[in-house]
Amino acid sequence: FSCHIKRRAFWVLNKLVYNRYKMASLFSVCTTTAAAMNAVVMNASRRSSSLFSSSSSSSSSSSMRSSSFPGTSLKTSFKSPSKSIKMEQKRRRRHDSGLIVTNMAAGDKVDDLNIKASETNVSETKLGGDVRQILGFKGASTEDVPVWKIHIQLTKPGTWVPLIWGVMCGAAASGHYEWTLDNIGKALLCMTMSGPFLTGYTQTINDWYDREIDAINEPYRPIPSGAISETAVKAQIAVLLLGGLACGWQLDQWCEHDFPVIFLLTVFGSWVSYIYSAPPLKLKAEGWKGCYALGSSYIALPWWAGMATFGQLTPDVMVLTVLYSIAGLGIAIVNDFKSIEGDRALGLQSLPVAFGVEKAKWITVGTIDATQLFVAFYLRGIGEDFYSNVLFCLIAPQIFAQFKFFLPDPIKNDVKYQAAAQPFLVFGLLATGLAWGHHVNMLAA
Repeated sequence: FSCHIKRRAFWVLNKLVYNRYKMASLFSVCTTTAAAMNAVVMNASRRSSSLFSSSSSSSSSSSMRSSSFPGTSLKTSFKSPSKSIKMEQKRRRRHDSGLIVTNMAAGDKVDDLNIKASETNVSETKLGGDVRQILGFKGASTEDVPVWKIHIQLTKPGTWVPLIWGVMCGAAASGHYEWTLDNIGKALLCMTMSGPFLTGYTQTINDWYDREIDAINEPYRPIPSGAISETAVKAQIAVLLLGGLACGWQLDQWCEHDFPVIFLLTVFGSWVSYIYSAPPLKLKAEGWKGCYALGSSYIALPWWAGMATFGQLTPDVMVLTVLYSIAGLGIAIVNDFKSIEGDRALGLQSLPVAFGVEKAKWITVGTIDATQLFVAFYLRGIGEDFYSNVLFCLIAPQIFAQFKFFLPDPIKNDVKYQAAAQPFLVFGLLATGLAWGHHVNMLAA
């Protein structure tokens, strides 16, 4: 009797444990399924297609299994219909709940990746916008920008580089530059004059007189957006102009020039910058005249300043750099493509407006390539074969970038083209300067 009681108690205990485990499993499946369904409903626009496609594939695969293995259906046919239906429903519920949980987990992983990617993109966009803002490039950040950053943005520091490079090319072309502290100080002062002061003056006065055009093309810029006052802009123009003139005068004194050649170059460059942007002349509205004035200012003037600082500025090299400035004409035209809508609306006859995009883009690449090829052949003609070959090698990737980026879409790909091609152009300028310096020293010997 005691053994019977023990067996009966053991059986009851085992039954209770089994039922509890079964209820816990059922509760867990129900809870997971409910959470999964809630997630599926909240993200139906993104996950419904994958869920339904997975369900259909699983149902089709189950039907294939049942048709492929008749023994299974034969085996289940011996069972009672109600029991077979219940087992099939139970199997399908178990399969569907697992499928939903799997899809939910996969969707959550996708969500996590999307969130991380979006956070990364936001941070990168903010960082990129801040960099563009401080360099004065398109796509600048406009959120809570301090006034000092706006002042720097107006000078467009990204445009200082060609002028600073031009000073280096002029110093190399002089044939007399030596690495002494005195020469380094002169070079730094000449670069400061050409870059931050006079280029900053040119860019600020250009933005001031282009505020109506920028309100159409780039309304986020500081002046049309009202981020800086008119008084502050005018004060900045005056400070930069006076600073550039003072640097030019100081360089003449430092180099002990009998004739203030560098100061006169600063006066001439400042005047060209003014008539380029300001009425009544406003050369930028005169098509190729304005483009050439801008191109020569970026190539010839800093070259002349660097050469006059360390050597003698001669007419032959002045002619060579004026011809090289035709390449600067092409570079200036590249910048006009992005402003074609505003220029057309205000009646400004830039080359893309006057000739149309198709003709203007070929004029652009023609002026850039023909000028450099002429200089390369000229260097070969004066006996500088090595530098001529270097220049040919630097022209080739520029032509490749023109056909890859600029010619297919000059409006969309202007920045890509300039980033890909202009480094080779500026190194070509340096190669020409070194060639001329070597030629001067050979003649002196």
